[in-house]
Amino acid sequence: MASEMMEALSELCEEKHLDQLELLDNLEKSLAKSYTDIMHLDWGARVTIDKQTGKIYVYKLEPIDDSWNDETGEFEDFEEIDVTPKDTSRFAAQQAKAEINNMVRKRAREDIYEEFSGRIGDIITGTVIQTTPSFTIVKIRDGVEAELPYFDTRRFPGERNERPFGEHYAHNQRIKAIIVDVRDPNSTQPPVRGERQRPPIVISRTHPNLIAKLFELEVPEVYEKTVVVNSVARDPGIRSKVAVSSNDEYLDAVGACVGPQGSRVRAVVSELRGERVDVVLWDNDPAKRVANALSPAKVSKALVDPNPDSNYCTVIVPDDQLSLAIGKEGQNARLAARLTGYHIDIKNETLAKNIIAEAHAKQHEEASTLTDEEADTEKAHRCEYVGPNGVRCRNMARPGSRYCGIHEKLMNAEVSDDPDSLI
Repeated sequence: MASEMMEALSELCEEKHLDQLELLDNLEKSLAKSYTDIMHLDWGARVTIDKQTGKIYVYKLEPIDDSWNDETGEFEDFEEIDVTPKDTSRFAAQQAKAEINNMVRKRAREDIYEEFSGRIGDIITGTVIQTTPSFTIVKIRDGVEAELPYFDTRRFPGERNERPFGEHYAHNQRIKAIIVDVRDPNSTQPPVRGERQRPPIVISRTHPNLIAKLFELEVPEVYEKTVVVNSVARDPGIRSKVAVSSNDEYLDAVGACVGPQGSRVRAVVSELRGERVDVVLWDNDPAKRVANALSPAKVSKALVDPNPDSNYCTVIVPDDQLSLAIGKEGQNARLAARLTGYHIDIKNETLAKNIIAEAHAKQHEEASTLTDEEADTEKAHRCEYVGPNGVRCRNMARPGSRYCGIHEKLMNAEVSDDPDSLI
């Protein structure tokens, strides 16, 4: 009977592509732990399995008095006493089944990790097979599943939320997502709650790269690298901005992404469940880049701080365009700032004119009261520009001026009536 068990075990290992010696070693350790609990052994047990006959031997461990180590506070040598029960086959078969299942699962996760760990950032298409209050299981292909988590991060701070606002998934629904992580089954990091039982692949529908990959699928020019997606900013499920540029001077990058009668961008919006997508033109000139990013609002002037470390830009818009430039709850300005990487200060033309007039009057008044000696000491000082919120600029003034580079331009600028003019 025992030899038949070994033959069956050998055939099963060959079928499942498992290492038989590793399986037997794990089975011995598992049985030793189980028999220690069952037989209430104080010092544990050791189990051996005969590789030829499959017979199981259980040994009780008893410490040898002379082997006590004062430094470690433990016994180093143990005497093994044979306490093998009469019937171990049934219990061993149950343990072998559990151990085989564990090894098969671990081997499958290792194969998945080896295949997909290099595909982080790729887009996949899957079918929803199960939904729970905290995550959705998506089938990529037979034997390969992924997890789309949307845990409440306030209750579970170590978990993820990769579902856009307002999205819900039905059984057998096909969705596209980005691979953001593949769990390593051999990782020494302590696992997050329950992740060992969940699929090893983690996907996301909130990642900005999802939009870039969707345009790559829908727009041949993007796939061929003729049109480049330079930057993406998202409020997942609500609105996104995409900045694109063309490597061909005769090709309109925005038009290529929008498509005939908007067909291409509509396909992207449909996959994003109605999320609004604004496609704008990327420009190497930071001022024009910021102005384009605030689309659909029209910009009169954009003044970029020449200091490359500040990433600050002041934008002047017509009075009737101010609310459009800021957007609902500041969304348009916030997305434009993410898209360009600049801190954007938006002012309407009336406010800008008043600030310039007040600054000129103050400058003229103070200049008339300065003596020659005081004028010399004023050459090196902080910029004296005070914003509408009463906060003074922290930059140093330029030599021979009372203002830094950006506010000197602002003070000397005449607001143009041409909405397309940019500085």
